[in-house]
Amino acid sequence: MNTKACISQLTQFREALYQKFNHRADTLMELVDALASNPQARSVVEYSLTPCFRRSYSTIFKAIAELDWEQRTLPQLLAGYLPRLAQRPFWLLGVDVSSQPRPYAGSLADRAMVYQPQIVKGNKPVTIGHQYSTVALLPEAETGISESWVIPLMTRRVHTQEDKEMVGAEQMDSLLQDPELPFRQELCVEVGDSSYSKPAYLHAHRQQSNLVTLVRVRSNRRFYRQPGGDGSGVGHPSWYGEAFSLPDDATWHPADERATLTEVGRRGQQYRIEIEAWHNMLMRGKRKPQPLPMQRYPFTLVRIVRYDQVGNLACRQPLWLIVVGDQRESLTLLEIAQAYDQRFKLEHFFRFGKQKLSLVEFQTSEEQREENWWELVHIAYAQLWLARRAAQSLPRPWERNLPAMKTAQLSPTLVQRDWGRIIRQLGTPAQAPKLRGYSPGRAKGTRLTPCPRYPVVIKGQLRGPPP
Repeated sequence: MNTKACISQLTQFREALYQKFNHRADTLMELVDALASNPQARSVVEYSLTPCFRRSYSTIFKAIAELDWEQRTLPQLLAGYLPRLAQRPFWLLGVDVSSQPRPYAGSLADRAMVYQPQIVKGNKPVTIGHQYSTVALLPEAETGISESWVIPLMTRRVHTQEDKEMVGAEQMDSLLQDPELPFRQELCVEVGDSSYSKPAYLHAHRQQSNLVTLVRVRSNRRFYRQPGGDGSGVGHPSWYGEAFSLPDDATWHPADERATLTEVGRRGQQYRIEIEAWHNMLMRGKRKPQPLPMQRYPFTLVRIVRYDQVGNLACRQPLWLIVVGDQRESLTLLEIAQAYDQRFKLEHFFRFGKQKLSLVEFQTSEEQREENWWELVHIAYAQLWLARRAAQSLPRPWERNLPAMKTAQLSPTLVQRDWGRIIRQLGTPAQAPKLRGYSPGRAKGTRLTPCPRYPVVIKGQLRGPPP
């Protein structure tokens, strides 16, 4: 794609986006542009100082409060601009959860204990706040474009009474069932971390015949082989065969498939990667709170071990993956390993959103406004992705000798640096602000009702006195 075609697509997307804003469209459009062009903002109100934002700072919060946005709107807007498959025979989707820390927001409802990585070793990696589930398309590599890009499609807050993995399952089903998206008929592969390897999540997608689920599993899990015998015995038929315990290699039977490949690291080191696969493995299901007959859904168990140049283990623990789906056998071992490597792009996306787009900086006592802010940040990132071919590399003087700069790979950071120039060339569909007069403000003697305080929800906490 050349620069002219990229500019044309970006202009069309912005016009369609402007039409989707039902209330305060001009303010929202300029706020999205301010998000995409101001990486130095330390708070949300500082985006009012961005040159492309021509309104007063108070309009930012009014526009966020009145945003009316449906979850399917962003993927439908991006449907016509998704890159077609060229290197992979499948669409690659990633799902993950990130936290919004709000430890001091006593007037914010539905807060719970959520994960947060700690810098100080030994501290518990938890905080108080909300969680958000995001599903993104992991695109193929492009020449001159950084590999860290993702295409955000959906985000939604996980309520305390909900299971975060099942929220991701609902989002994935919504994307695969949308007739306006290409995921409905073509082969799709989803990748997730170890929390998505539980039976409830794996069972939720089995009605999607074109979906293959690829997730990591912990190294202490136990699986089972297919049952032996002809099934002519007396009593209930056996659903599971011999145990396959991941930490006990004595229980392993010979692998059904093997592959070896060589990989070059970012610093030029060579690694030898050995991949083993066991087909038609089983995991135990559950009976409560709903039956999960996992014996009906065999999967492929994959073990990946990485060695350095002298034959020593490059990682202390092997990587265990399971591949579930009707079309799982259409994936080669190399495609499985490469697909899971792409999952870490989601980590880059969350880090960029929190460091450069103020993803977790919005302070409010209204849950809906916080959710609206997350939607706006995802929209701003999608605009940056659409502008990747129109941006120019503008490294800092001390960054010119970095390997990424020498190869001229445009990353989200570099596109954000050049967004001010791009927006000046494109213009904006937003109308210029008009003076509406001065508000009289609150009447003298007005007393506001204090915001109610909400307790922190702790899952698993006893609801009554102990027996």
